[in-house]
Amino acid sequence: MPSKELQAARDAAEAAAVVIRSMYQKNLQITTKADATPVTEADVRAEEAIKSVLTERFPSYGFYGEETGKHALDAESVWLVDPIDGTKSFVRETPFFSTQIALIRGGRFVLGVSSAPAYGEIAWAEEGGGAFLNDKPIRVSRVADLAGSILSGGNLKTLTRSPAWDRYGGLIQKVSRVRGYGDFVHYHLLARGALDIVVESDVHVLDVAALTVIIREAGGMFTDLHGHPVGLDTTTVLATNGALHATVQRELGLD
Repeated sequence: MPSKELQAARDAAEAAAVVIRSMYQKNLQITTKADATPVTEADVRAEEAIKSVLTERFPSYGFYGEETGKHALDAESVWLVDPIDGTKSFVRETPFFSTQIALIRGGRFVLGVSSAPAYGEIAWAEEGGGAFLNDKPIRVSRVADLAGSILSGGNLKTLTRSPAWDRYGGLIQKVSRVRGYGDFVHYHLLARGALDIVVESDVHVLDVAALTVIIREAGGMFTDLHGHPVGLDTTTVLATNGALHATVQRELGLD
């Protein structure tokens, strides 16, 4: 049985999905935020739907939302929400966007829901309870050598400007296959064992907080590129099936 917190997060994700489905492919007006990222009415309304569910059931919890801001971040438990992670995909009418809802307690992410209504997937996990995708338990792969592994890269702009870019090229030469699924997609694939390594150098914690829990509960590892645990200030990702984590860090020269 899911905890009351997990049930609330899943219900909140479904409330957001109702909003998103009603507004997807409707040629919405786009506003550009101060950080040059797009936002639509769907982003705001989806977050309001999420916030309504979570704050009604857990009024003492803090809330950190992509669109509605921060509230009570010093609370013991804080919800982290990105209502539409992948707004650029949403406005270009491709299904590679998702709703991300995580719970952090005592500095540790303990619950995550990753809902992709247009893609037809929802993944979730809470600490100690395993990871699930569309109601089925999932596990990472057991691939233990680079030669047999599949790597997916996401946002890599900062990496291209660092000495690690050449080493990333060397890593690519050693793996079996390279793709760039991006956004939630490659994390869902990693969690269910369909690929083995994800590298990103330009993320926001709201993009990946929920996925951190899902990958961990599926048996994998999720850190920044230097091997540090993911926190509120994290901007890079190395996520693997666990067996390859130390090897990839050495290849990138960032351990």
